[in-house]
Amino acid sequence: MSYKISLKMTDAAATGPIENPMGRTILESVLAAGADYPHGCRAGNCGACKSHLISGEVEMSPYSEFALSVEEKARGLILACRAVPWSDCEIQPAEVEDAAVHASRRLECRVAKIEAATHDIRILRLDIMDGGRLDYTAGQYAQLTFDDLPARDFSMASAPVADHLEFHIRYVAGGAVTSHILENLALGDPVEVRGPMGTAHYRAGHKGPMLLVAGGSGLAPIKAITEAALSAGRDMFVYFGARTERDIYLENHFQDLAARHANVHFTVVLSEPDAPTKRRTGFLADAVAADFTDLGGFKAYLAGPPVMVEGATGALTGLGLARRDCHADAFYTEAEKNNP
Repeated sequence: MSYKISLKMTDAAATGPIENPMGRTILESVLAAGADYPHGCRAGNCGACKSHLISGEVEMSPYSEFALSVEEKARGLILACRAVPWSDCEIQPAEVEDAAVHASRRLECRVAKIEAATHDIRILRLDIMDGGRLDYTAGQYAQLTFDDLPARDFSMASAPVADHLEFHIRYVAGGAVTSHILENLALGDPVEVRGPMGTAHYRAGHKGPMLLVAGGSGLAPIKAITEAALSAGRDMFVYFGARTERDIYLENHFQDLAARHANVHFTVVLSEPDAPTKRRTGFLADAVAADFTDLGGFKAYLAGPPVMVEGATGALTGLGLARRDCHADAFYTEAEKNNP
């Protein structure tokens, strides 16, 4: 038995119907049919496939409330990656305010540089060999494929340039891909890049101050956004959270930006210092709350571990930040994606 899925895309035209076998999610069937539908983690954690259920009935598998809030669900929104139809359905991708639109590209690249940023983070520079320039907006990410390993998502760490891409990759215990990168990857190795993806990107149209909050390798998209926004002249408050001293990286880079640009402010916060320190300590959200009483008019960009991102999102909205002005990218591991 199967049901039929119709897609109402942004041009108001309907696409379909697409056959949806019993038990399969809407996103699985849509992608299998070759439709270009927005998605990301495919596991109910990122919210990229958030959609309006125009008609029909679905059952939602477990998902993170970070991806779909109670209020959004009450308004009839679903996650296509977690929605299993129980009737014929029509859906439409949820509109994301000021979302960047770029053509999806497949690039053949080569590893041009491997730098040990910390004990468990590597900075990769990839030279583009074939496929042309990757057009993207700072803060977006791409899928990288090394050898015959599964594709994994990593954020671009620099503002768009013509001939190379930069990524910051943190080792995940038990992760086949990150283990390969830290232990076996060599200069000249081929890498396939597909993208761009993601909606937690820089909004150049916003004229107010910016709050940029990064945990661990979440500094990658925050670095890209900071560099992209330098010429705009608006105030940027960058907070970087690390566990201990050895987890800090690119501090000199951001201090140099702050020295050359009076509108850039950079703060490091240690959550688990292993020695006496003069640095600020505790949680990132608490550090921001100690520095600001009202975030009305700000744009906030957050990236890093899900616990940090979710906690900081709640704290910032509690300080008056409008939810539409909070753009967050939680870095879920594959294990976390499979256990929302």
